[in-house]
Amino acid sequence: MEDLFSSSIVFIFGLTIGSFLNSVIYRLEKGKNIIIGRSFCPECNHTLGWQDLIPIFSFVFLKGKCRYCLKPISLQYPLVEIATASLFFLIFRFQLSAFHYLLSTFLIVIFVYDLKHYLIPDKVIYPAIATVILYQLFTTRALMPLVLGFWFGILPSLFFLAIVLLSKERWMGLGDFKLAVLMGLLLGWPSILAALFLAFFSGAIIGVSLIVSGRKTLKSELPFGPFLIVGTIISLLWGQDIIYWYLNILT
Repeated sequence: MEDLFSSSIVFIFGLTIGSFLNSVIYRLEKGKNIIIGRSFCPECNHTLGWQDLIPIFSFVFLKGKCRYCLKPISLQYPLVEIATASLFFLIFRFQLSAFHYLLSTFLIVIFVYDLKHYLIPDKVIYPAIATVILYQLFTTRALMPLVLGFWFGILPSLFFLAIVLLSKERWMGLGDFKLAVLMGLLLGWPSILAALFLAFFSGAIIGVSLIVSGRKTLKSELPFGPFLIVGTIISLLWGQDIIYWYLNILT
């Protein structure tokens, strides 16, 4: 019963943070201050009251429309809230640290922003990288394992950098390289390999599916950041299990 109560509190807290992340994403899009200022409807600019800001429930009670102008509310809002709450719940169940809750907020913002704008904002990726570096510095006691972990972790990102330079950012953006650096610093070796495999594999499946369905062509752009984020989260939670499973297949 106590465990259920704690899990519920974490989930509700995740819903609240997800609501805040929606505000962060919108304000990043518009170049506004992400901390100062009250929430408002992006269609009519009416300041929202507390009853309009209850995660999930406000969307349901208002039937997906603004209380004041009756314009539709984007599905992004409840989806981000649910995704954040679910990720917080998993972090809690896997008994990860407070750092991972913070990191997950960066990953969710990057996921949504890249999905919408085909761009990974420097205002998010650089603080995320700095946060991971500080975490590793304070949690790794020996210098040599720290240096080796950094090196082997970010080594695969050089492959991304090569693609960016050779294609002049036509095939892959510089933001994907920065995200790969973040992934390497966070996951280390060999979990980074599992994350990249999952990202490329899922990206290929989705890309082919979109082409077959006629929604994309071979010349169409497809944001790669969301696939990298999904690979990162799966590897963070189940990376070692995936690697052991793969090695068992080989042997």
